[in-house]
Amino acid sequence: MKSGNLSLQRGRQAARPKTSWRSNVPAPVKRIVHIGSRTYGRLTAERRVLPSFLLSGGQRCGTTSLYRALSQHPAVCKPVLHKGVHYFDVNYDRGPHWYRAHFPSYRQVDRVFEEVGVPAQAFESSPYYLYHPHAAARIAADLPGAKLIVLVRDPVERAASQHAHEVARGFEWEPSFERALLLEASRLQGVPERMLSDPYHYSFAHQHHAYLDRGAYADHLDRLAAEVGRERILVVDSERFFADPEPVFDEVIDFLGLPRMGYPLFDRHNARSRQPMDPELRERLTAHFAPYDARLRQWLGRDPSWR
Repeated sequence: MKSGNLSLQRGRQAARPKTSWRSNVPAPVKRIVHIGSRTYGRLTAERRVLPSFLLSGGQRCGTTSLYRALSQHPAVCKPVLHKGVHYFDVNYDRGPHWYRAHFPSYRQVDRVFEEVGVPAQAFESSPYYLYHPHAAARIAADLPGAKLIVLVRDPVERAASQHAHEVARGFEWEPSFERALLLEASRLQGVPERMLSDPYHYSFAHQHHAYLDRGAYADHLDRLAAEVGRERILVVDSERFFADPEPVFDEVIDFLGLPRMGYPLFDRHNARSRQPMDPELRERLTAHFAPYDARLRQWLGRDPSWR
């Protein structure tokens, strides 16, 4: 087997790739480039591959870090524009040609096979797929055989991280995490039912303000498995991945049927600092998520790292 040229460096001090030309391009110019690329992609859609696997893990669970690690594997092809296509959740009305426009051409994947000696696999990462009520059925129908990797973390920390992330992006106007939790029920009242009755109904609150509901991993995994089959799903404890990434990365590679060709640069991406959580609030949230975490054990094959 050919050996890859990947090297291992971990932590925040890991060497980073050189800045690309895209980093210095003004945002309006980037938008024009993306529009042009998508237009060209749609025109050449029939000559483009569909993904072999998806990262659909919980939001703020390390999907960006795993996405970047997998992108460094010689036989893996990432999307041509950005990691999150969001087709099976909020862009499904755009149609399959629009989706294919985001992926490499058959010529590109053939070139990978010539260089590496194994078939290339394309993928994308959209965490909302795990939570959106229609995404699982759409994936099952449009990507039969595709595998899914779901990352999970302590749901208490995940919820707090999501809130800090949404506030920083201007998508959450309630700066108090505890207050935002209290608002969740009213914000989501009737929303799941509306989304189920109307496949193209969009809810901003459902995507950005579901702090507690998105941490009920077992419920979402059961719904996903009912559509695509449990054997096509790998659940990864993100704390294991960050603490000791090599064996977890090997598990992912083996699940995808890819050859082990060394290790990429491992790093933690999109981490945000935030205020310590009130101990009483943490205790209440830990109790809230306890039954979901107990059911998660059957997916992980072990107790979650946070229990």
